[in-house]
Amino acid sequence: MAAKIIDGKAISAAVKKKVTADTAAFVANTGITPHLAAVLVGDDPASQVYVRNKERACEACGLKSTLHRLPAETTQEQLAALVEQLNNDAGVHGILVQLPLPKHLNSTPILDAILPSKDVDGFHPENVGLLLQGRPRFLPCTPHGVMKMLQHENIATAGKHAVVIGRSDIVGKPMAALLVQKGADATVTICHSRTADIAAICRQADILIAAVGIPEFVKSDMIKPGAVVIDVGINRVDDKLVGDVDFAAASEIAAAITPVPGGVGPMTIAMLLQNTLEAARFSQKAG
Repeated sequence: MAAKIIDGKAISAAVKKKVTADTAAFVANTGITPHLAAVLVGDDPASQVYVRNKERACEACGLKSTLHRLPAETTQEQLAALVEQLNNDAGVHGILVQLPLPKHLNSTPILDAILPSKDVDGFHPENVGLLLQGRPRFLPCTPHGVMKMLQHENIATAGKHAVVIGRSDIVGKPMAALLVQKGADATVTICHSRTADIAAICRQADILIAAVGIPEFVKSDMIKPGAVVIDVGINRVDDKLVGDVDFAAASEIAAAITPVPGGVGPMTIAMLLQNTLEAARFSQKAG
């Protein structure tokens, strides 16, 4: 029996609808429009698409967005100076530096320099620590989007074995942290490139989350019959977007699965909008 398709476009539309209503109420009450500042260095085609999609989503939901385009040869000092300028601008509530940066730039000090209260990606060490302690300021957008999808589909996580493939700071680690929190209550295993017999561990998963960045890495024989499969990967192969999961084969084994495109991707942008609104609310409380 074919798996149920988890429709990220539809779920993200519901999130955006709520963000639109909540933003309108916030603007009416405060006279302040939540403002996201995005920084794009260089001309990476995928990054340009992502940033354009974020701009359009902000506009559609009533948020203000400003794009700061910098040439590929921008220095570390110039980029740091722009981040400092945005930190000091009270009219900017959220700051997003689009990754990856050109190879000569070090992203770590740049992300560390963003004020934690404006770090709508949830990458700052302070926000990561708050997340691990179960009292987050901002939830990282992609893992939060995955949790929202599971909740929307009434997929229970309590007592379930969740296996996360990938240990990146952007998806893998925070995904595991969210799943293990009280309230989610999953038992979590993280797999990575040094994991022995990764297929055997994946076959134990009630919920399998692939965030490894390798096209169609997860084959059908790595999936337990009836498992829920969440595919975070976005890979371009022969001018076609594919995930980290062999979708056609996995769909015959899994109970539910996210497609690529149209799965997790739209959720990431929706949660970014929600975080930007939260940042604007935070600025009002702090002020």
